[in-house]
Amino acid sequence: MNITSVLHVGATGLVGRDVLARLLADPRATRVVAPTRRPLAVAHPKLVNPVVDFDTLPATADWWKVDAVICTLGTTLRQAGSREAFRRVDHAYPLQVARHAQAAGARVYALNSAAGADQRSRVFYSRVKGELERDLEALGFESLVLVRPGLIGGEREEHRTGEAAASVVLRVLGPVLPRRWRISPATRIAAALVDATLAPHPGRHVIGADSLAD
Repeated sequence: MNITSVLHVGATGLVGRDVLARLLADPRATRVVAPTRRPLAVAHPKLVNPVVDFDTLPATADWWKVDAVICTLGTTLRQAGSREAFRRVDHAYPLQVARHAQAAGARVYALNSAAGADQRSRVFYSRVKGELERDLEALGFESLVLVRPGLIGGEREEHRTGEAAASVVLRVLGPVLPRRWRISPATRIAAALVDATLAPHPGRHVIGADSLAD
């Protein structure tokens, strides 16, 4: 598959910022569409930045016409404020983006999911992630990439107390922990998403936390 145009949702998050920078710097990507709620503070000749409301995405906009999608949308239960709001951001939005882009011709979808994603999990967070993976697979993309990081390492714009504390513990224990339990640096997650998208292989592929760890 020849992938030259990529739609990237979630460009303002920790992993998303790095994904966007890599796409803009990579000569294989000649057009990058990054829909956001507010205009990006980034200008680049190949960047298209439609300002959107994810609750009312325009299904027939021309900018949906891309070869591939990278999704790094995501929140936390605390940030979302409710399970319903969390499911909307982490399931409904990514799935709607997938449907619109696929209808316009996209053949590849790469998702930043999570370690432990499982539609049968008793943990709400993991269950929602697993349900999204299931529903994306049902759409039948030529290439579907599921990146499942552990705790994501990097400098966030917003402070997450629980993640910060866990990060400190994991960094101390990192050398003696199995790789799948170690921190997954945002830069490695972004690199995995971009590489898998611009050089895709047919079928469903999972990139686990063990291959993303420090």
